Amino acid sequence: MIKNIKVLPKKLKILFSNNKEDNFLNLWLRDHARDEASWDSRSNQRKIHTAKLDPNLYIKKATIKENGKSVDILWSDLVNPINYSAIFFEENSKLKKKKISKIKIWKKKEITDEIYVNFEDTLSDTGFVNFLNKLHRYGFAVIQNCKTEMSSVDKIAKKIGYVRESIFGGLWSFESNQDMADSAYTQDELRPHTDSTYSNDAPGLQLLLCCHYKASGGESIMVDGYKIAQKIKLHRKDLYKILCDMEVKGQYIGDGVFLEANRPIFRLNSEKELIQVSFNNYDRATFRTDDKKTLKFYEAIREFDLIANNQDYQWRRILKPGELLIFNNWRILHGRGSFKGERKMSGCYINKEDFDSACRMNKII
Repeated sequence: MIKNIKVLPKKLKILFSNNKEDNFLNLWLRDHARDEASWDSRSNQRKIHTAKLDPNLYIKKATIKENGKSVDILWSDLVNPINYSAIFFEENSKLKKKKISKIKIWKKKEITDEIYVNFEDTLSDTGFVNFLNKLHRYGFAVIQNCKTEMSSVDKIAKKIGYVRESIFGGLWSFESNQDMADSAYTQDELRPHTDSTYSNDAPGLQLLLCCHYKASGGESIMVDGYKIAQKIKLHRKDLYKILCDMEVKGQYIGDGVFLEANRPIFRLNSEKELIQVSFNNYDRATFRTDDKKTLKFYEAIREFDLIANNQDYQWRRILKPGELLIFNNWRILHGRGSFKGERKMSGCYINKEDFDSACRMNKII
């Protein structure tokens, strides 16, 4: 609710009912008007031509309405006032408290049976929200009692967003195959890594359904990349800085394509918050910098990789037929133990933006 307002030369001062004050620039307020001429409420798109707004526009008159539920503002370029809700001011206040993160940064011993969900439960509205909460919180989940068919992967993917096409196709199945130019198709151990470091926009989620298992070994491995970052930042700030600052080139050559992308192992946003962990020693391409930085880089990735391969940080499980492992590829490193025998998996990728969209729609973030 709004308690009082004051028109300033280039701003509107708002005093909220909790006695906190914030100032809103005239130009910003005019640009964010939600009247019919300025905003398309159907498509949630701006109609106003921002570039044509007078940067010196001013408020002729401002009036509190509905006992503080909104404010009418009459602008210098208009004849009729525009109404702005108190909720609009509150939601966009610089004083607004940040949401408390629901993410659980973990080591192996902190993972409980909470990560398991039943396939049929994920298809209901409440069950789906519960599943998304777990996936967002831990970065991964195991969906049990799936049919060992591609349709199970497809159903889960389409509940979240849509299947992402990649060099491997959309929905895909794989087993050991020496003809494929990728380490995932061998029976060798796969050390923890993230997928598609060679892609400018790496997939956000990866789904892996165990369809057939008649083998020994082959545990699926999950490692929380945020936990690795937390440990390095706490104990080795110099190495953390290298991992944040130095762009690493990822590369995929084979199967008729040559893909490359560059980004740091720890990617931060403008507020220095970690938003993506991107590490794949298999796909790291050749690149050079000066000798001092190179030696520091090798020290940093040695620290990172040794933590990732420390079993105290690794959740491990041999997936049974009908179990689907889903994980956040922007956070969780995945791997696989070596195996002998038959192991057939089906899966797909989902874009990070679609996972985030599903979380926003269900008020998880």
